Amino acid sequence: MSNIPRSEYPRPSFVKKDWLNLNGQWQFSIDQGDSGENRGLVNQELDRVITVPFCPESTLSGIGCTDFMDAVWYRKEVVVPEGWSNKRLLLHFQGVDYDTTLWIDGEEVYRHRGGFTPFTCDLGMTDKKSFVLVLRARDGKFRKPFGKQSDIYQTYGCRYTRTTGIWQTVWMEAVPEVYMKRPRITPLRGSKRFRVEVPLSANRSGLSVYAALKYDGKVVAEGEVQTDVDFTPEIDLVIPQEYYREWSIEDPYLYDIDLELRGADGSVLESAACYGGMRSVTIDGNKFLLNGKKVFQRLVLDQGYYPDGILTAPSDEALINDIKLSMAAGFNGARLHEKVFEERFLYHADRMGYLVWGEFGDWGFERSYLSFADPYLCQPGATLIAQWLEAIERDYSHPSIIGWCAINESGFDHWPQPDVFLSLDDIMRGCFLAAKNADRTRPVLDSSGWSHKIREADVYDTHDYEQDPEKFAAHYVDLYDKAAYNIAAGRCVPYRGQPFFNSEFGGIRWNPEKVSGDDSWGYGEPPQTLEAFYKRFEGLVNALLDHEGMFGYCYSQLTDVFIEENGIYYFDRSPKFDVSKLCAIQQRTAAYEKN
Repeated sequence: MSNIPRSEYPRPSFVKKDWLNLNGQWQFSIDQGDSGENRGLVNQELDRVITVPFCPESTLSGIGCTDFMDAVWYRKEVVVPEGWSNKRLLLHFQGVDYDTTLWIDGEEVYRHRGGFTPFTCDLGMTDKKSFVLVLRARDGKFRKPFGKQSDIYQTYGCRYTRTTGIWQTVWMEAVPEVYMKRPRITPLRGSKRFRVEVPLSANRSGLSVYAALKYDGKVVAEGEVQTDVDFTPEIDLVIPQEYYREWSIEDPYLYDIDLELRGADGSVLESAACYGGMRSVTIDGNKFLLNGKKVFQRLVLDQGYYPDGILTAPSDEALINDIKLSMAAGFNGARLHEKVFEERFLYHADRMGYLVWGEFGDWGFERSYLSFADPYLCQPGATLIAQWLEAIERDYSHPSIIGWCAINESGFDHWPQPDVFLSLDDIMRGCFLAAKNADRTRPVLDSSGWSHKIREADVYDTHDYEQDPEKFAAHYVDLYDKAAYNIAAGRCVPYRGQPFFNSEFGGIRWNPEKVSGDDSWGYGEPPQTLEAFYKRFEGLVNALLDHEGMFGYCYSQLTDVFIEENGIYYFDRSPKFDVSKLCAIQQRTAAYEKN
């Protein structure tokens, strides 16, 4: 077993052979005044050691500093593997929060802004045997999307310990002078084929891209196209009827798709292993269909936090375990809430038949940590749309993703300045149009909960934390006439009959060893007994299972997170309840599934 933390390949949907994991011990320094560049840290040894890829706030990093850090610095000498000479070197950073500057041997080579999305620095063709990599991550008071990260020193309510700097795997790969970039794999169920788009680093005459579709290891379709015919080579792989198999919750079958970049003489310049799932997501009136069928979405809110790793799972097994825990409680998917999850989580969702909504950690983009009273600090930045597009591009090919939503609970109707109000509306529309143009195969929800401002949105939803099952059910009696509870005039465009779901409910606090207060938080009054919890859970779930207009729901939440104690499991993933009871409550046929 490797002693490198998080040693597994970080991009499992597009695997190449020549790669090097750079996780492990790095030099590190906290630059509280963000003066490190002026003080010469680019060319100096740093004063501490950190374990990458864990953020300095986490215990797994070996630092454990949970105070605000305006900037942090990393330094590592990288030895280039033998056999990589005369190769193009790519440095990959899966996640760095937030504003990154990268130096190689003292020379600035790259900048990236965004805490949730990956970036790649192309070092070009090089004969370097080694080099010194220095990275500065500035995480001061930007107007930025920061998800659920706390805006004050301590954790409170649903605001949690921050993440600064590197928090996902850093790695390097060797590629030829011209190389394949991340492909887009689109399942076209109507014609039983995969469309494979393979962008290249350059279009050169004489080269070609070859693709082979495999069923249980056997090539069942293949194609080849010249790279200089179109800007992005495309290959359609038609599945023979005898090998046709759809991806579903019950049978999450994945076809292997092998790619090769070939020279003029037919030699293989590089190869990559990919996969695809044949499934469709369509809408028919108020019905949300998977592979042409109604499937009730029993989702759970998953925030992807860990006691020891904060935003970073301590191991690949922890990612798998979270999906298993969810399934054991009767859920068939999740809203990946206020965070762009690690790519490997989506890989496991793909192979385990677990439905997910691709979302973004948008909270914070419309304000600084500081006062709402300052118009400048309330102005949203364009960075949200830029990073949202990066997230869609990264995750486009995952069959487990069945919908997109960039915005969560943004009350765009009550901001202090009218110009801010209009800008926020534009941001919502921009995120919606960005998703619609980046992906024509999935529905897009304009905003989850609170404000619906996009008339063309494919889906409509609500958030409702009423704890009395009877009152909760009453909110949805007039769904078609009044568009349900929490869809208030002024906040939303009128409901026009789209597929509808409750995308947040429950949130029942349960920790019998604590009372509600500063160190224990949840929605409403907690049940007095365990049996009272089961009764409330069943009543709330039944209200939605019995509503024929609901295509699904999302229960808050999978685990406790710091002081928020409304999880199905404790923060350390130990059980709170008899999950077989929760599973049984959820598994009865929903009214939506009957017709």
